[in-house]
Formats: sequence, structure tokens, C-alpha cells
Amino acid sequence: MLGVLAFAPGPTSAKPAAIQCPGANTVEMRYCAGKSWEQSDAQLRKKVGKRLMAQWHQATKALCASAYATYKDGTIYPQLLVGCDDRLNRAMLKEFRGLGE
Repeated sequence: MLGVLAFAPGPTSAKPAAIQCPGANTVEMRYCAGKSWEQSDAQLRKKVGKRLMAQWHQATKALCASAYATYKDGTIYPQLLVGCDDRLNRAMLKEFRGLGE
């Protein structure tokens, strides 16, 4: 018995499986949407600065909330808002690229 205990595996440091975006379930999809938004938000912030970014956040928050108001009580609502914000950020980034920046 001691021989078995001496070679018993110790605690393992299992790493969680990497999430493959766009995700296979709601939790993963929300994670991926959040990561995408963080990326587009950081890129846009570099272009416009803090003051304009704060105004942009106010505008996109209001627009996205209005666009998805019918889903406000649903579990998908937060994901819809993040996706909307991300798409608007990326649309604005394309406008900057179109101007040669």
C-alpha cells in the first residue's frame, strides 16, 4: 500500500481549455464579444483621445440601447450591446482608414 501512495499523482495544475472565438456557448460568446470590443475600443481611443472617446461611449451606449430595446429583459441583451458597440467602433475605424490615417 505504501508503494502505491508513494507514486500517487499529486495535484495537477490543469489549465482551462482555450476559448475558440466566436465561442461555442453563451459564456464563450460573451467572452469573445468582450475581447473584440476591448480591441476595437483601444484602437479607436488611440485615434481620438480620451475626451472624444467619452463622448463616443455616451452616443454608442444610447444608440445601441435604443436599437436593442426590445431585448432589454432577455439574457442576450448584454451581448447584443457589446456587439453593437464593437461594430460601431469598427465602422469608425474604417472611416479613419479611408482618410489615409
